[in-house]
Amino acid sequence: MFTSSYGQLKYWKTYIKHGRFSYDEIPDQTGKVAIVTGANTGLGYATTVALAGRGAHVFLACRSQERATGAIERAKRDIKEKYPHAASPKLEFLEPDLNDMSKSRQAAKDFLAKNLPLHLLVCNSGISMVPFELSADGIETQFAVNHMGHFVFTVALLDRLKATEPSRVVVVSSIAHEAARSSGIDFETLNVRTKGNNAYFRYARSKLANILFAKALARRLEKDRVYVNVVHPGYVYTGLFRHTKAAWGAVFNSVITTMTKIIALKPEVGCLTQLYLATSPEIEEKDIRGRYFIPTGNEIKPSKP
Repeated sequence: MFTSSYGQLKYWKTYIKHGRFSYDEIPDQTGKVAIVTGANTGLGYATTVALAGRGAHVFLACRSQERATGAIERAKRDIKEKYPHAASPKLEFLEPDLNDMSKSRQAAKDFLAKNLPLHLLVCNSGISMVPFELSADGIETQFAVNHMGHFVFTVALLDRLKATEPSRVVVVSSIAHEAARSSGIDFETLNVRTKGNNAYFRYARSKLANILFAKALARRLEKDRVYVNVVHPGYVYTGLFRHTKAAWGAVFNSVITTMTKIIALKPEVGCLTQLYLATSPEIEEKDIRGRYFIPTGNEIKPSKP
């Protein structure tokens, strides 16, 4: 049971640690194949640019082909500017709809049909603070997109990850998991609209599920050279909070938007921890698996049971 609440959120953890990984430390990724979910914007886009700029063949796993195509063209320009000596980047679109498990599974099949190796899977995509809705499978939307869609997508790719070993899975969670209710995940009320089941607690619950999944998957793969770890990227200025107005009202939305602009990390900085887990030789050298990291590349323990 995870004993956390609003009052125990420890955001200070992300500010007292010195960064221990930089872009200069990303090894050459030539020959590597990666999938990044939610790659068209924010952390996913910054991660994609960094990996492709170092030579990786990156699949942008996005729900919208139009947005992915736009992101690919923008990434090519950014890579040319940031990595002027890099070869022409290899960027492709993959279409998982994480709000629909059958489409997530089909996207994995589409990738497998290409008969490519898979060295790296970054489960980055996420939504936050959305009004209560149910997914195509009847699952509360934040839990469906942030956890279930990634769960199905990842499990469908496991054999390819194992066949490609050494390989890695990076699950992007959040320190907000500490706000999950003391009872953890109550599956009986998961898909039920209740007064206390507000948008933030629904988000926290999905982020707790990310951590539990990453740790369980790491245990399952402990005899394989597939390194699974989980990350809180920090307080990052992305589009993640674009639904706060609908969920909490105009006043709170104004406050959170202003605060975010002032103190939040840029995606190019926020993605460094997931890039550390994705690329650093330390992960394999020190057999790092099933662990939880905060900016930048610092390990801490998530909420204690």
